[in-house]
Amino acid sequence: MKKLSYLALLLLTTMAFSQGSPDYGGGLKVNINEEGSKYFRIISWAQVQAQYTDDVPETDSKLNFNVRRARVLMYAQINKNFLILTHFGLNSLNANNLTPTGKGESSQFFLHDVWTQYSLGKEHAIGGGLHYWNGISRLNNQSTLNIMTLDNQRQAWATLGLSDQFARHIGFYAKGAIDKFQYRVSINEAMTNNLQAATVPVSGGAATYTGRRLLGSRDAGKNFAGYFEYALKDSESNFLPYKVGTYLGGKKVFNVGAGFFVHPSGSVVADASGNLSGQDVKILAADVFYDVPMGSNGGALTAYALFQNNDYGKDFTLGTTYETGTLLHGHVGYVVPSKKTTKIQPYVSYDARKIDALNDNANQYGVGTNFYFSGHNSKITLEYQSLKYASNKAVNTLTVQAMIYL
Repeated sequence: MKKLSYLALLLLTTMAFSQGSPDYGGGLKVNINEEGSKYFRIISWAQVQAQYTDDVPETDSKLNFNVRRARVLMYAQINKNFLILTHFGLNSLNANNLTPTGKGESSQFFLHDVWTQYSLGKEHAIGGGLHYWNGISRLNNQSTLNIMTLDNQRQAWATLGLSDQFARHIGFYAKGAIDKFQYRVSINEAMTNNLQAATVPVSGGAATYTGRRLLGSRDAGKNFAGYFEYALKDSESNFLPYKVGTYLGGKKVFNVGAGFFVHPSGSVVADASGNLSGQDVKILAADVFYDVPMGSNGGALTAYALFQNNDYGKDFTLGTTYETGTLLHGHVGYVVPSKKTTKIQPYVSYDARKIDALNDNANQYGVGTNFYFSGHNSKITLEYQSLKYASNKAVNTLTVQAMIYL
């Protein structure tokens, strides 16, 4: 038997991802026994951007640079029955939130995920911690390693900063598969100090997402989520919660799904006398994901559609991101067939939102192209995006993003 000290240094490639580079294989997976049942795996990635925005104050530059994401993820199993995952990093580091010695809040790595998991047979498991086994939709469970568009559809991360820490709740989940049907359900704590930590509802006015803070954790402390999908073609892995955005022709996937998020008394309204009462937050969605190879020489089609109904309480709005109303999102991309290693994938996306509080709409479209030099492991994305929010002037942005993950 080979020494464990030698095995701990051996980098194996037995967990290949079809959307990644064949040169990359399974990446940094280290087996600590000959059978591979005991191991740990490390994934690291970075996304850097140059962004041009036309609608800025006269004294501001229209061209800016930022680190969109810098992440490290590690998971390990001592056997097939137990798993621990830890994921940390930072997001959107730019000239306005850099600090002189790197000790400021925006410069610090923070926990994105940390959970433990216990298997219940071959296809089912339960776990708990700060986790990403979310409900609502595929996009609310999106991996940031293989998004087809420049970034995820922002309204699809529907509770980010309201009920959770950066799309992660502290709680317990169950997940599994029955043939081609997959499920994930969870019960979680709602966050107290959220994006409206200093907000109180106005008498007779709109709801605020302040239930746990103003009404207490007994009545407004927990939320419930789930997502369910059925595979009409190839089944996808649910070993980890992060959903693939595009397989680049590596699989034949046709999934239909539906999900929910419910937070009893998550929002608060005040009557004419200033008395507070809770309103349930309810978000429901249905989606379809289609990803198949087309023709020869690596051609592939990716298409996705999502309908999402958001009820954050009476006339709720927050910035141009959250609102009570509806969302219809779709995107489609095509990998141009080529015998070359570099692949090109033009795509388009479109969003239509109905905003109850404004009795108006928000519309957004994007046109972009991915250049894959080594699958998702090395790519550059160019995207033009235009957002028209209600009666506001349209904001147009051109972004170039470079990403590498190992």
